[in-house]
Amino acid sequence: MEQSLFLKGLIIGFSLAVPIGPIGIMCIRKTLAEGHLSGLVVGAGAATADAIYGCIAAFGLTVVSDLLISQESWLRLVGGGFLLFLGVKTFLAHPENESTTANGKGLIGSYISTFLLTLTNPLTIFAFVGIFAALGLGNGLSYFTAWTLVLGVFTGSCSWFLFLSYSVTLFRKKFSSVGIRWLNKISGSLIVIFGVIALLSFR
Repeated sequence: MEQSLFLKGLIIGFSLAVPIGPIGIMCIRKTLAEGHLSGLVVGAGAATADAIYGCIAAFGLTVVSDLLISQESWLRLVGGGFLLFLGVKTFLAHPENESTTANGKGLIGSYISTFLLTLTNPLTIFAFVGIFAALGLGNGLSYFTAWTLVLGVFTGSCSWFLFLSYSVTLFRKKFSSVGIRWLNKISGSLIVIFGVIALLSFR
């Protein structure tokens, strides 16, 4: 039972992490600019937020999920503003200064920003609640089995970003400072577009 739930959670976490959105773009950019560790930290921040939403769905915390759903518009506003900030910051980043950000302080900042960005995406809680309900998960689970499911979600999400960052690392040496500069501008522009879309959906 526990192994089956862990596997289901792993598949859910991996599948929800795969679509390349702003987090995936950040992971790719950080990996190319600073190395695979920075990319992994970005993934860990997203996986932690996924695990929290997985907890809400697995433990049937309807009060929390209803509260988040009722505040969808404000979450979109905060998330969109955060995306705009990160997008502009990325667009203006200089390759020669980025090697200094891959230290402890920079890694913690990347983790926190990615965690908060993922947490303010209301689509995440919709996805988890919908998938868990469709698969009959989160109903009548014991604390142990619920935690097993959540651990699977976290592991699955981390596995995707591990795969993504190490795959991107293979191309890192081919990027010059000029290439990184263009990567920053393209990545920043895409993240800004995601932010604008989020803000336009505010109602």
